[in-house]
Amino acid sequence: MDLGHGRCWKSSKESWKTIMLLAYQSLGVVYGDLSISPLYVYESTFAEDIRHSETNEEIYGVLSFVFWTLTLVPLFKYVFIVLRADDNGEGGTFALYSLICRHAKVSLLPNRQVADEELSTYKLEHPPENKNSSKLKTLLERHKRLHTALLILVLLGTCMVIGDGLLTPAISVFSAVSGLELFMSKEHHQYAVVPITCFILVCLFALQHYGTHRIGFLFAPVVLTWLLCISALGLYNILHWNPHVYKALSPYYMFKFLRKTRMGGWMSLGGVLLCITGSEAMFADLGHFSYTAIQIAFTFLVYPALILAYMGQAAFLSKHHDNRNQISFYLSVPGSVRWPVLVVAILASVVGSQAIISGTFSIINQSQSLGCFPRVKVIHTSDKIHGQIYIPEINWMLMILCIAVTIGFRDIKHMGNASGLAVMTVMLVTTCLTSLVIILCWRKPPILSLCFLLFFGSIELLYFSASLTKFTEGAWLPILLALFLMTIMLVWHYASIKKYEFDLHNKVSLEWLLALGPSLGITRVPGIGVVFTDLISGIPANFSRFVTNLPAFHRILVFVCLKSVPVPHVPPAERYLVGRVGPSSHRSYRCIVRYGYRDVHQDVDSFEAELVDRLAEFIHLDWTQRNAIGSCIEGDCHSSTGSTSSEHRLTVIGRVSITGAPAYETGESLGPASVSLGMPSIESLADVIEMEPMGAVKKTVRFALDDESEADSRTEVEKQMREELGDLLAAQQSGTAFILGQSHVRAKQGSSVLKRLALNFGYNFLRRNCRGQDVALKVPPVSLLEVGMVYVV
Repeated sequence: MDLGHGRCWKSSKESWKTIMLLAYQSLGVVYGDLSISPLYVYESTFAEDIRHSETNEEIYGVLSFVFWTLTLVPLFKYVFIVLRADDNGEGGTFALYSLICRHAKVSLLPNRQVADEELSTYKLEHPPENKNSSKLKTLLERHKRLHTALLILVLLGTCMVIGDGLLTPAISVFSAVSGLELFMSKEHHQYAVVPITCFILVCLFALQHYGTHRIGFLFAPVVLTWLLCISALGLYNILHWNPHVYKALSPYYMFKFLRKTRMGGWMSLGGVLLCITGSEAMFADLGHFSYTAIQIAFTFLVYPALILAYMGQAAFLSKHHDNRNQISFYLSVPGSVRWPVLVVAILASVVGSQAIISGTFSIINQSQSLGCFPRVKVIHTSDKIHGQIYIPEINWMLMILCIAVTIGFRDIKHMGNASGLAVMTVMLVTTCLTSLVIILCWRKPPILSLCFLLFFGSIELLYFSASLTKFTEGAWLPILLALFLMTIMLVWHYASIKKYEFDLHNKVSLEWLLALGPSLGITRVPGIGVVFTDLISGIPANFSRFVTNLPAFHRILVFVCLKSVPVPHVPPAERYLVGRVGPSSHRSYRCIVRYGYRDVHQDVDSFEAELVDRLAEFIHLDWTQRNAIGSCIEGDCHSSTGSTSSEHRLTVIGRVSITGAPAYETGESLGPASVSLGMPSIESLADVIEMEPMGAVKKTVRFALDDESEADSRTEVEKQMREELGDLLAAQQSGTAFILGQSHVRAKQGSSVLKRLALNFGYNFLRRNCRGQDVALKVPPVSLLEVGMVYVV
């Protein structure tokens, strides 16, 4: 399934054939988890708090709750409302956060630039701003604590998604394998289910490094077969056992259920909510498919199949009260087809587990991109399908924890309690963020946002409260896991911000760099020196430390900043911002490489080659523009007007060929591939975060030259351009050295105990035990130069 290149929905002439193909493909990726919920919903609901009685009030009440929950949450909330809150076609928690950050200055990401707002994927739709949305925007932007609270809310949802990635494979595979109880004695069954479940889980996680694209073509047929299977079983049970079960869809049966069961009925809702596990995947996987395709697949296939399945189970149970202490999905399956159904159920549970595991990898990669998770190794498993990634450390940790949950809980009740709390927390976070999007991004009246929040929030709070009552019966696990993960994320994010502030206030001026020369005993050695830094201006302190201890640096010097911007993807043609550091004779450059939160960073081999290509394009463009406007020949105009002017003049360099005829004739002809931008200087972190476009209009003064002098000028410009390109080529052939900072963070004296624990112990422990930046970039050891730095913050 070529999901990454199947984005035909962006065209206005989208064919129905393409839509139906995407809808079919979405079955295996989006609906695997949601479609297998009938395996364990009734069993978890009737596990302890309520009992199936002769009056059938309990089973009818549960069916009514399941029907209306499926109708209101996945169908009305997600399909018709939340899916519209996409970020350039992408969905999920970070997509909502990104939308909010682009419409209001609430992001805590450092090194923000005005140039980021020029990205084509940064586009903002601006309906008429009303007074109420403006007031809310001002309130959010004014109070920094609200920025932190919003980030914590997003991280909470992220942690619960990771928790769901741990619990879903366990409960899905365990519930599917539990069907063996009908084929063997109880003594043998209790010793067979757990080992078989663990074996399937080990195989599932062991195959992750191959990537889902190799077997992805099987996913959709498996889920489609499963949906048709449960639909047929449901229809058979309805017609054979109780054709009048449809009456239980009336909301009146919910009232009767709660009136009879009271507290027990309310607590049993923790099992009912499992019918909507996997609904968040419709929004999270929106980037792989289209809104229309997901809407069609759920509305016309998944939703009716699930309703028929639950109605069929209820019809069967309404006529069978002898098994009231053992309510299982497989009891409603006719004996002649139980084996085929068991096999399909196990395959469907594996597909559903695979989807949530892949989603866990994706959301951890997004967290890492936003500086909220320690560095881990991210492997792109497919060259054709964007977003197919594998994270070895996370994969094996998930496998160990998943097996531990299976062995530790050993029953569906405890697993369901844990999974239900995680799912409902994610939905509550999505509801809160969507309500902000309705006001800030869509600029609808606040009353609509409030109605959305109160209506869906009250439903989810009802289920959330029921899940919390099961704290001692399994619900403690996602809470404990969320606390642990949030601590890691907040400590890493806090330390990253403090390091950036330290770098910002200890950066070295451009004059210091330009003053380095033979008179001070400094030599320039052949090759390219790539200095990695988080700064977008100025000279980082780690480079000054490097030159102080080793009085030499490379002939070609490039300060590289890898930064994340609040968009899902940055087009390759807009990824690189390149500019000079000092005059052209100094051969020093600044390159800012921008990635979206769903982009996968390049490895160093392709990055090194592409960096040199982008520098060559910039040199060609820069000299061509000088020639076109009749500027200074040697670049002395930079020094005459102030050397810092060229420090902040950056150009977007795209994938444009520089061979043959000049690729850049005029600035206007370049379009988005090359746009010159004037960047204001940055003196503090506040300037970085809240930078505004410059209002001054730049004027260009042209001098009239006679034909002879103009020809001489062009000849001299072309000569110096070839000379600079020749220096770059020679340096590339001499080799490239990557200069990285090896940081140790320490809290300054007088800091609070909490800050000292977070920085001196927490962050430094994580830094020592996570992937180093050199490993993440795959920098060869022979080309690596590490500069030790102590950050006292």
